[in-house]
Amino acid sequence: MGLRKILDDLEPLFSKGGRLHRFEALYEMVDTIFYSPADRTRSAPHLRDGIDLKRVMIYVFLAAMPVAIMGMYNIGLQANTALQAMELSGIGGWRGDIIEMLGIGYDPDSIGACFWQGFLYFFPAYVVTMVVGGFWEVLFAIIRNHEVNEGFFVTSLLYVLVLPPTVPLWQVGMGISFGVVIGKEVFGGTGKNFLNPALVGRAFLFFAYPAQNSGDAVWTAVDGFSGATPLALAYEGGVDAIMAAGVSWNDAFYGLIQGTIGAESTIACLIGAFFLLYTRIASWRIMLGCVIGLAAMSLLFNTIGSDTNPMFALPWHWHFVLGGFAFGAIYMATDPVSACMTSTGKLYYGALIGVMCALIRVVNPAYPEGMMLAILFGNVLAPLIDYFVVQANIRRRQKRHA
Repeated sequence: MGLRKILDDLEPLFSKGGRLHRFEALYEMVDTIFYSPADRTRSAPHLRDGIDLKRVMIYVFLAAMPVAIMGMYNIGLQANTALQAMELSGIGGWRGDIIEMLGIGYDPDSIGACFWQGFLYFFPAYVVTMVVGGFWEVLFAIIRNHEVNEGFFVTSLLYVLVLPPTVPLWQVGMGISFGVVIGKEVFGGTGKNFLNPALVGRAFLFFAYPAQNSGDAVWTAVDGFSGATPLALAYEGGVDAIMAAGVSWNDAFYGLIQGTIGAESTIACLIGAFFLLYTRIASWRIMLGCVIGLAAMSLLFNTIGSDTNPMFALPWHWHFVLGGFAFGAIYMATDPVSACMTSTGKLYYGALIGVMCALIRVVNPAYPEGMMLAILFGNVLAPLIDYFVVQANIRRRQKRHA
């Protein structure tokens, strides 16, 4: 009994929080400052790295800058080229007044004239998005007593870049309201949404206001001008129809074609992709999966062929540079919140998006794009893909250790 009492008295000294325990911990801390311990952790000991949400969002925002700059230039280029072809002197309205006041002009060969005209379409849409979307972010943050995070800065930019340049500003506000409230906040806010809020807002506009967000008259910022996009031309006659309209593969690769505000330039998207991969923000598995899925499905359609649908013959490398595939695969599909979390699941997730993009483009004649709906479809199935991947890993381990 005497020995037992002595041990009980000494226990508080050595237990966690005891004086001797604290002294030992202090000694180990000082010792490891000057000497390397014999046992060292060879890999990251934490479940997540030290990068915070703010830095992630800043990196994505910076990666999207080349796309935004190229998009603004292309908007002005397409508008000035159309004005020249229609022998018009200007675009009219308040934008025309600003261009005339500043003496910018409408020369399609002038980089400055094209860029600043495009800026006059991009900037108002972005301001409306920030004001309206920011209002909902702040409102929900106040209601929930949460801090306003930086995630909306990326959502706002990506949302604007996938809009047609001629979309009315009130519809811009409606779309971002739907995307933020219905696509994110009703599920608990950033990190809890299962759909990409920028794509939710864009899908809302496409289905709610199709006249201003689809067709041939919304992609060039000139009243009265109507021109089919390369994807729409492909439905009429495949690659031959695209080439006959004066659009080469290089034009599509550089983004010098009709389309959205900033989702057409593949080379600008690739610049952003290299930055995101270098900083380890985006998943290369998702990007690779998207390309593999698109190429595999396109090659399958090429093999099957069709006498009535020229899209069956469209090669995969044309699919890659047309529409918003590159933009969606790099900036939208890699959203860490709405994408798969497992490494293997990311490959399947990306491949599914690529397959669905080609399938929608080729088989559905009413919707020539496909990438937006493909990503939203992938978002819905991402948790299920992760579940099956985890279950497959569990079964393999059980067989290995049976």
